Amino acid sequence: MCGLGRRRLLLLLLLLLAVGTADGHGVPRDTLACSQGLACRLLDTDVLCGTELPGLGHRLALARLRLVPVLRCSGPAACSPCLEVRLRLALPPATGTGTGQPRRPAPSGIPAAEDSDEGGRWSPVDEAASSQPNITGLLLLSGHAYASSRCVAVEVQASPAPALHGRPLGWVTFRCFEAPLGSELRVTAYTNSRGRRRLSQWQWVPDCSWPAAQTAVPQCQVPRLEVLPGPKEVVVQVQGATAGHSYTLRLYHNQSHGTSGSGRTVTASGSMNYSLPADEVLPCLCLQVWPETQDPPRATLCPFSHDVEAWERLWARSQLVLHNEGQALTSSLSAPCDLPAELVPCWQPEPDGPCQALPGLQQPAVGQGPQEFGGLRFHPNLCVQVWSGRQVRLTQCLRDRALPGRADDLLLLQHRGNASLCALERGTCTPLASFTRTGVGRPGLLEQELRRDVVAGHCRQIRHPENGTGVTLWACPLHKYLRARWALAWMGVLLGASCLLLLLLLMKEDVKGWLKSLRADYRSEGPLRGRRALLVHAAEPAAERAACALTAALRPLGLAVSAAPGGGSGVAAWGPLPWLHAQHRRVLRDGGTIILLLSPAAVAAARRWDAGAGDVPGAGEAFSIPGPRHVPGPDDDVPAVAPCEAFAAALSCTVPALAAGNGRYVVARLEALVPAVPPALRAAPAFALPSEMGGFLRALAGAGRWRGRWPEPYVAAVAEGLRRALGQ
Repeated sequence: MCGLGRRRLLLLLLLLLAVGTADGHGVPRDTLACSQGLACRLLDTDVLCGTELPGLGHRLALARLRLVPVLRCSGPAACSPCLEVRLRLALPPATGTGTGQPRRPAPSGIPAAEDSDEGGRWSPVDEAASSQPNITGLLLLSGHAYASSRCVAVEVQASPAPALHGRPLGWVTFRCFEAPLGSELRVTAYTNSRGRRRLSQWQWVPDCSWPAAQTAVPQCQVPRLEVLPGPKEVVVQVQGATAGHSYTLRLYHNQSHGTSGSGRTVTASGSMNYSLPADEVLPCLCLQVWPETQDPPRATLCPFSHDVEAWERLWARSQLVLHNEGQALTSSLSAPCDLPAELVPCWQPEPDGPCQALPGLQQPAVGQGPQEFGGLRFHPNLCVQVWSGRQVRLTQCLRDRALPGRADDLLLLQHRGNASLCALERGTCTPLASFTRTGVGRPGLLEQELRRDVVAGHCRQIRHPENGTGVTLWACPLHKYLRARWALAWMGVLLGASCLLLLLLLMKEDVKGWLKSLRADYRSEGPLRGRRALLVHAAEPAAERAACALTAALRPLGLAVSAAPGGGSGVAAWGPLPWLHAQHRRVLRDGGTIILLLSPAAVAAARRWDAGAGDVPGAGEAFSIPGPRHVPGPDDDVPAVAPCEAFAAALSCTVPALAAGNGRYVVARLEALVPAVPPALRAAPAFALPSEMGGFLRALAGAGRWRGRWPEPYVAAVAEGLRRALGQ
């Protein structure tokens, strides 16, 4: 019978080994240890859970199950959490009666004291028990987590000599069942003994708050944060992160009244760089990084708390709002961060004047909600300033709101326990005995009137002292006391006007002469009288209209203008080119001005002249100018020259003269048609018409010729005529 049980046990062990090797597992990473007197062997570390083991009689019994969280490490900082299983074994109770033999000392080599963990003592047995065969048992350990499970098979052999039935045999220690940080694991143990008993226990695996895991488990190692500021963006570096592990980077505003939302979170695996625009950097911006585990440690950095630019950016985004609802003045200071500031109520009679702080009403800015200033009532002259770092950061006033009171009211202060009044003026409180506001009379002239107004209720009390302490504030109207000053001012104005009229009457003749000279200046022949000009243009519609408009507008100014092509009977008698050169020489001899009007056709002729270096078809006859005694007859052969060739022929005289600096030449460019002056004519002063009409008229007049009025009154008339001719 005993041999049959051994064969069945052997077959079961072979079956378990086959299942374990079929899963592809090699040498297990788990370890197994037994206390003295036990022999144990790890059969497989991953067997099929739920396997029912056949009972082989009363072999081994489970006495106690104990689970201990430990770390299993493959390197100095490469550990993982797991549960170590400690199982105490014993012989099952005997079915028969005991022998009742006395106890004897334990054999040598068998510890007679307590075992390693529980302190239990080995029970002595008689000499007959030592001859019994070893007890062999099969032990199954299973670990079940939320999403995984694993089972382990262990063979245990024990000699019955050290203990009696029902007494402990020793401990079996299995290391270990892996489990995530912060998770729970259920471990169950049972044997193949008949009438076996299962032991089961839940155990919580510590999270990263476990001191042993903070430096050994990669998931609990917090990366370092480094900030690299730049002109346009700030780079946040997450350094020292373990590759393959997920981390969360959070950017948030740290405020005493709560963070502004959850902030911005970024998830990454390993080290990373995150760019943040410089406009989003504020003093309360903090960075926090942590590994993706349950209740992880966190690294926090607030690097901008002393950044000057970040503080300036914060003040630019802050807003002060005054509320005039209810009975007292309240204010709200809203900002993305906490502001180390002080709210100071002040009195500002003039919009651009200084704001005088009201004593005893300053208070620190707290949170984002409204703050009241000790029962201070509304008045148009009241303002609230935000002070930080000994300077005013924000100011808000009630001046633009419909409130009782006047801007010229006088603020009177009455301190507690003191019946005297003083007027708040220029940053100090001046006693009424020394106060003067109207600018007339002696100091203290208004003291009795102001005291009478306070008693009679004509002054409005804008602050009551709290519990009989503090400062009482009165706003008293002064407009009725200022009427005398305004009366004197009006008398001064009337006196000054009378003196001015008397002076004009005494200087009547001089004024008449000045008016006559002014009227004569407007009716004179024109500022260009005595001047001659030759207007040379191309024969195309736009140029002809512009030439006619300029000629018509310049002649009323006294300028004798001749246009070419043109000339009437002179051209018919002489021919276009001889007449042109004769007019050219005459104008230069008389000190006149040659006006070259540039239109698209004229610019094309100038470019051809540049390209041909003065070789213009038909221009040769132009240099044979008839003498004064030669008058062409009707039978004379007058050369036929195209109008554009006539303009080009004029260039043969103009360009050499410009190069030598002889004569007075002016280039007038129609700015709507000609964008630039050709290179051949850039030596002469050029003007874009009609926008530069003033400079054009000054050039025609010459230096030092303007007397009386400046020609600007004529500029608009000439320019308007040219615009109408061009259809602009």
